[in-house]
Amino acid sequence: MASNVSGTHRQQAGWEAQSAWATGWTGAAAVLMTFGGIMAIFQGIAAIAEDNVFVTTPNFTYAFSLTGWGWIHLILGALILAAGLALFTGATWARAVGVALAGLVMIANFVWLPYAPVWSIVLIVISGFIIWALCSPRRETTP
Repeated sequence: MASNVSGTHRQQAGWEAQSAWATGWTGAAAVLMTFGGIMAIFQGIAAIAEDNVFVTTPNFTYAFSLTGWGWIHLILGALILAAGLALFTGATWARAVGVALAGLVMIANFVWLPYAPVWSIVLIVISGFIIWALCSPRRETTP
């Protein structure tokens, strides 16, 4: 079995790519989604508990109750965590779901800006990277 620099192995049946999540940006997106999902769950729990971590801004255009935002972040975090873990298994559906959820996270964190501005901007940038990583082209197995 001979190998080349790109990490593929030549076998009798043809070229066979290693698992997609281990060789490309999908692995990075899966790690970021898993970590981001866990952090969003904690963020949601803190907001539901009405912790003193968050500062509310009066008269904000997109004002919702802190508890409502907590439930939104908790649910999104659980979905992101599940999709991130599914990416590790190589599930194709997890890539499409990951792109959709990352887009929702970008919107939710834009509206969440008055409560945690720095954290929201960081999560918007990370979500943009996740979308790019999941949409970037991959090498597929060739016969």
